Amino acid sequence: MNRPISEFSAHSYRSSWWKRHQARITPWLFLAPGGMLFAIYVIAPIFQSISISFYEWDGLSPASYVGVANYVELMDDEQFYVSLWNNVRWLICFMLAVPIGLGLALFLNQTVFGIRLIKSLFFFPFVISQAVIGLIFTWFYEPNYGVIAPLLSLMGWDGWAILADEDYATYGIIFAGLYPQIAYCMILYLTGLNNISADQIEAGRLDGAKGWALFWNIILPQLRPATFIAIVVTVIGALRSFDMIAIMTQGGPWGSSNVLAYFMFEQALSEYGYRMGYGSAIATILFLIMLVYILYFIFRMYRDEQRGL
Repeated sequence: MNRPISEFSAHSYRSSWWKRHQARITPWLFLAPGGMLFAIYVIAPIFQSISISFYEWDGLSPASYVGVANYVELMDDEQFYVSLWNNVRWLICFMLAVPIGLGLALFLNQTVFGIRLIKSLFFFPFVISQAVIGLIFTWFYEPNYGVIAPLLSLMGWDGWAILADEDYATYGIIFAGLYPQIAYCMILYLTGLNNISADQIEAGRLDGAKGWALFWNIILPQLRPATFIAIVVTVIGALRSFDMIAIMTQGGPWGSSNVLAYFMFEQALSEYGYRMGYGSAIATILFLIMLVYILYFIFRMYRDEQRGL
């Protein structure tokens, strides 16, 4: 039985509409499942956490609305400023991972016998759990029988317990955190070095560039994408530092090595707190700090793409 002309026209119109918009719609169809999961498990909890920060709640009894009281208390909490300053110290010291990772990548970017084994040994710290690294460095820092105890004795610091020292505990944890972060930056730069244009290097050598001039003017600009990713990941890693502190010092001694993430855990989920609202306020402050940083780098990335860099 023949279909009416109007039905064929409607079918033809739908088909032509899909063909006209297929290139735009298809990517969104593929992104939709992941976008839904991201909205449910990431975006929604963020807003829920911000909402909880306006309540006094222990996680079991009914929540009591207190407005911005948690934030007012936070501004007067000395431990909050100690934790914030420790996050700044993490951020500054963690940036050492980028140039050290670059230096190791340049050293390992060779074609000699056994270089793959050496690369794997340098990469090994990145695949180890952060908890395991924290335990290992805790043993290293043991004042009497640790690996570095004889060296400290030779330098006149016999029996120095680094992790029990208020002034140096944070730096001891940061040094342990740098161990796997340097390996990650090294891998990023090794990947970038494999994508460098050999023609540009050869052209630079023909123009008389060598050594530092060749590296600074030709190699380093081509490593810009790897540098961008290394800096972003390193800064985020410094701001969300938690596991090393939890394993090595639990924020001690006397809260001197606390960071915002662990301070939040102490207030909201540990036996010392169960203050979900106050912990959520700390989490919100940390989220806003990271959000400003992430938005800045997204803007930089978008601007570079617009310029065609």
